[in-house]
Amino acid sequence: MERQGSWSFLDDRGHLATATRRPRKAVTYIQAGASLWDHGIRPAGLFGSNHDGDGPDPVKAAGLPLEGIAYLGSGAGLDCGALLRGDPDLVVAVTYGGGQVYALDPDTAKHIEERVPLVVLDVGQGRSLAAVRARFAELARELGADGETAMSVPLARAEARLRDQAALGVPEARPAVLALSPASADGAYLAKPYAWTDLRELAGLGLDMLDPQGGSSTNWSAVDWSEVPALAARILLVDMRGNAHPLDALWANPAWQEAVSGAHLVPWNPEGPCSARAHTRFFNQVADAVEAARSRS
Repeated sequence: MERQGSWSFLDDRGHLATATRRPRKAVTYIQAGASLWDHGIRPAGLFGSNHDGDGPDPVKAAGLPLEGIAYLGSGAGLDCGALLRGDPDLVVAVTYGGGQVYALDPDTAKHIEERVPLVVLDVGQGRSLAAVRARFAELARELGADGETAMSVPLARAEARLRDQAALGVPEARPAVLALSPASADGAYLAKPYAWTDLRELAGLGLDMLDPQGGSSTNWSAVDWSEVPALAARILLVDMRGNAHPLDALWANPAWQEAVSGAHLVPWNPEGPCSARAHTRFFNQVADAVEAARSRS
């Protein structure tokens, strides 16, 4: 809120970020920047995570125009000096729960917060898509955006479309959905759907989300490509981020060809923008795949 020349925002860690005026020059984690862009807020700079390289991941950026926005680094090359280059008046990051700032070393986050306001929003499995959307919309409004009210009807229609598709026919005939991230030429990471907010939302809308078992990770189960066909997924949500093994390098691989044979592939960004616009697009892509899978049954 902004009153009497001051600005403040209570983030999802319970930290109150304050400034003498509304911030106009925000540096953001790339997912947060893409989310704010969908509300009309243009970041002044972006940073990535340990999984990113020397430049911004265009998949994570989604509709965010990268030209003219400084990329400040990622991983070990990302420190307080790099983030504060250009004198931003706000830093926006995300957390996957527990208050730990994702993509920033704890000491770096501490030093940043001593110098400029730091807002951290929770995008973890403890939040629904609607709750995450609402928090980014609230932050965008406090930064001067008008909001995404025009997207509420298209989003509701996309959700209803998916719900209707999931309700068609008997449950055992519904096309199974599997989300995965290509790990290498030899195998993949299969997503455990209830660990991912967007996948959990698809399950809540009635889709048959395959839930791989095993592995020490709460998010992924590592398998060889030869294990994927046995899951009989009709729809594959495929991680397209820059840290995933590129699909162009897989199409000549017989194991990959067998894994995707007969399935409908949907591009998946596990770190997609937290906005009504992005979620409407994602739901409609999945609904298109469900309809196509049904038409081939």
